[in-house]
Amino acid sequence: MPNMDGFELTAAIRKEESGRSHIPIIAVTANAMSGEPQRCLDRGMDDYLSKPLRLEELKTVLEKWLPVTNEAKLS
Repeated sequence: MPNMDGFELTAAIRKEESGRSHIPIIAVTANAMSGEPQRCLDRGMDDYLSKPLRLEELKTVLEKWLPVTNEAKLS
């Protein structure tokens, strides 16, 4: 992202949502260093995935954070 990093974007989203519904934010990063998942959580993100992304992990995290609507169940 050219103008801000993921942490800055997360802070901006959290500031805007104050009092409104919570928007799930999932970090997807190549930085798999020890402590990085906790750093993301501490900065307001809800979950963390490291690259290379594995589809089964992505599916699990999306199911955890995104509600399933009746419309999606019919597809």
